[in-house]
Amino acid sequence: MNREEALHIFQHSEEIMSAQDVTASITRMAGAIRGEMSEDFPLVLSVMGGAAVFTGMLLPHLDFPLEFDYIHLTRYRNTTQGSNEMQWRVAPAESVKDRVVLVLDDILDEGETMAAIRDRILAMGAKRFLSAVLCEKIIAKAKPLRPDYCGFEVPDRYVFGCGMDAKGYWRNLPTIRALTDGA
Repeated sequence: MNREEALHIFQHSEEIMSAQDVTASITRMAGAIRGEMSEDFPLVLSVMGGAAVFTGMLLPHLDFPLEFDYIHLTRYRNTTQGSNEMQWRVAPAESVKDRVVLVLDDILDEGETMAAIRDRILAMGAKRFLSAVLCEKIIAKAKPLRPDYCGFEVPDRYVFGCGMDAKGYWRNLPTIRALTDGA
């Protein structure tokens, strides 16, 4: 990984969601979450590392009592092609038992990762599982679940920014970009 490769990726991408649109989507989603969960004292779990930026943008809008922790289940390992192998780096804690659990992630692509998280959390005795994603990729393939809360939909292209990376780069962008030919 190097600076030139990161710049090449950026130069071969286009903005598909502005920083203002991202912020507006998060504000709207936070209102919906507050409306449904503010009386539940939920356990909010952020999926590392992609959801770190999204989580940091969303949590200040959730102005009600909640407990926060993180989990880490990965498939991508800094590539643009997913792997079928999932690896738990940090599994959910026992504190999910008898709780309403809200899981935050950056993107729902095919939904396999979020489905694995849901299955694990419910098997551990959670009272209710909900998911919130910054964006959902529109694909032709059926998904094992749909997010309960979604900021916006993105096309079936490789997207990055706001915590999502392209080959390990650009998680720090306030916008969402999509790779174009030549990346």
